[in-house]
Amino acid sequence: MPGQEIISTEPATGAVLWRQMSGDADTEVGIARRSWAEWAARPLAYRIEALRRFANVVRQKSDAFTDLIARETGKPIWEARTEVETVIAKVDISVTAYSERTGQRRVDAQMNTRLALRHKPHGVLAVLGPYNFPAHLPNGHIVPALLAGNAVVFKPSEKTPASGAFLVDCLHAAGIPEGCVRLLIGGPDQGKALAGHPDIDGLLFTGSATTGIALNRQFAAQPDKILALEMGGNNPIVVWNTPDLYSAAVLVVQSAFTSAGQRCTAARRLIVDQQLFDPLMAEIDKLVSRLIIGEPHADPAPFMGPVIDNNAADMLTESFVSLLTLGGRPLRHMERPIESRPFLTPGMIDMTNATEKPDVELFGPVLQVYRCDTFEAAIAEANDTRFGLSASLISQDPRLYDQFWANIRAGIVNWNRPTNGASSAAPFGGVGWSGNHRPSAYYAADYCAYPVVSSESDQARAAMGVGLRDA
Repeated sequence: MPGQEIISTEPATGAVLWRQMSGDADTEVGIARRSWAEWAARPLAYRIEALRRFANVVRQKSDAFTDLIARETGKPIWEARTEVETVIAKVDISVTAYSERTGQRRVDAQMNTRLALRHKPHGVLAVLGPYNFPAHLPNGHIVPALLAGNAVVFKPSEKTPASGAFLVDCLHAAGIPEGCVRLLIGGPDQGKALAGHPDIDGLLFTGSATTGIALNRQFAAQPDKILALEMGGNNPIVVWNTPDLYSAAVLVVQSAFTSAGQRCTAARRLIVDQQLFDPLMAEIDKLVSRLIIGEPHADPAPFMGPVIDNNAADMLTESFVSLLTLGGRPLRHMERPIESRPFLTPGMIDMTNATEKPDVELFGPVLQVYRCDTFEAAIAEANDTRFGLSASLISQDPRLYDQFWANIRAGIVNWNRPTNGASSAAPFGGVGWSGNHRPSAYYAADYCAYPVVSSESDQARAAMGVGLRDA
């Protein structure tokens, strides 16, 4: 309900960062509905120029934006700066993608006619953003949506509303009409009201599988509305037949613990050749013991900061204990160095002989390890999940990669690279519980406009030669 105050606090310190009263979905959708047609009628070149001004505004404010994201999420300054750079780069990438994926085409047809392919915006699109990348991920929906001529109602996560508000302020400062980009502040109630609003033409969502599946059911009876879901993963990283165990350990640590494990592409499961298990884990353990965990502005710079809040930290520590009760063998216990704050040290647990293997996305620095005797068994273990976002193979054998690529079930399949760090210049999405076949990033253009095919002729010429009586 409107009228509830939303307060954002810094995970690293607990200090209040930002506060504002929640908004009303009816009001915001109504404004967007009244505004979008004028924006859609503008030439594409006009919208491109406006969005390039937005990129320049973000560039001018990059230091302030970086500091805000770091404080609100807890991520290190270096990582927040990378997020802001990605926001800027998204505009040119989206312009290229729009031209390639939804450009106008004309094809000659029979009898001096032609076929014209063009694209139209849907209208008003709702965007629900996550807290782990509070600028980059919603921006990845907003920029392509605006470019296509849609209006947007954006509800940021209630855990990172300040970053969302800053993003919208930059769009308005660049001259994007305020009626075409609306900010809806609020919690789950506002999110549900927006997702269920009769006057939106679609929903672009990034978040948990639980919420995404509920939205999928809700929209099943609304085929007239576009729904794009990005729902995370239970991602495997497989290490097999590689002599450079230090590099393998670095790739595993980067995959599992960057952003304190709060990436949808983070490695949740390490699957390793039984013969490499002991030496590889020794390398990983040495590397993890050197990781600096601290607040965003710490010097020297930390590798990772806290998770988003104490509730998340509590859930993760409880989940680690739960894995132990299922027969997991601790390889490195998860610790809470500051009791009142959500800092966590990386936890690792051998689940090879566990009585049960929960297929859930533990959104934090928890790595489950599985030992296998054959590569075929490793692939089967990697595929033993309802998710299918990202998977990576660390191996020196190209034949194993060919086998891995052909058999693994994921939308992102990497070789000797981390599971995370996906490029905005490529499609981003998964299968199963990771998405609904609406990949984002470079392919976001596909769900921000729909194709319209026209059979056209300069003159009306027609005749009927069959099925008529003689005159």
